[in-house]
Amino acid sequence: MLVDSHCHLDFPDLIQNEADMLARMADNGVTHALCVAVKLETLAGVIGAADRHPNVFASVGVHPDNADCEEPDEARLLELAAHPKVVAIGETGLDYYWHKDAPEWQRARFRTHIRAARRCAKPLIIHTRDSAVDTLRLMQEEGAGEAGGVMHCFTETLEVAKGALDLGFYISFSGIVSFKNAESLREVARYVPADRLLVETDAPYLAPVPFRGKTNQPAYVRHVAEAVAAARGETLEAVAEVTTRNFFRLFKDARP
Repeated sequence: MLVDSHCHLDFPDLIQNEADMLARMADNGVTHALCVAVKLETLAGVIGAADRHPNVFASVGVHPDNADCEEPDEARLLELAAHPKVVAIGETGLDYYWHKDAPEWQRARFRTHIRAARRCAKPLIIHTRDSAVDTLRLMQEEGAGEAGGVMHCFTETLEVAKGALDLGFYISFSGIVSFKNAESLREVARYVPADRLLVETDAPYLAPVPFRGKTNQPAYVRHVAEAVAAARGETLEAVAEVTTRNFFRLFKDARP
C-alpha cells in the first residue's frame, strides 16, 4: 500500500483522464492521494477532486510562485480549511529561483500560512527553492513546529534536511530521487529517519525514471518508493509500509 503525499489532480493534464488515472493508481497499489492547492482561484478543482473520491484529500494554500492572485489572510485560510476533506495548509513557502529579488510579499504570505496552520492545527506543506536559509528562519520565527508538516519535493542539502527534522518536519521525496545525477539527494534519503519519510509524485511534474520527461501521475509514486528503497538498502514493501503509516500520522484528518 502506497500514498502519493503530494500531487495536483486538478491540473488539466490529469483531470481530463481522471478515471484512467485512478484505475492506474489502484493497479499500482496506490490507495490514497493528497491533491495540493496552489492558488485560491483554482481551489474548487482541488476540493472537487477530494469530494468526488473517498481516497483523495485536499489542502488549502497559495504557492509562493503565484504573484497575480488572491492574497489570503489568516481568516480566509481558516474558513477554507474547515472543509472536511482539507487536511493541510499549503503549499506555501519561499521560491527565490523565479523571484530572485527575494520579495517581501513572499515572506509575508509564508508567515500568514504558518500562523493559520497553527490556529487550525493542520500541518504545513512547504515548498522551498533557492531559499532554504530564509525558509528555515521563518519556520523558526513563526513556530512552524507547533503545526508540523512536510518539506515537499525535497531537493536541498543534508544540512537543510537536518534543520527541518530538528523542527519536527517530515521530508518527502519525489521522482527527482530516481534521476541519475541525484546522488546527493539519495544521501539525504539514506539519512532521514524512517518515521519522518514520505514519498510523492508532484504530478503532473517530475515523473520518475523510467517515465522521466512524460506526464507524471500518482501511480508512479511506486517508482519513487523503489528509488528510495534502493538508496536506503530496504525493500519496496518496507518503504511503502512506513511512508503510508507516516502519511496518516502527519495528516491526521485523513485517517479512516
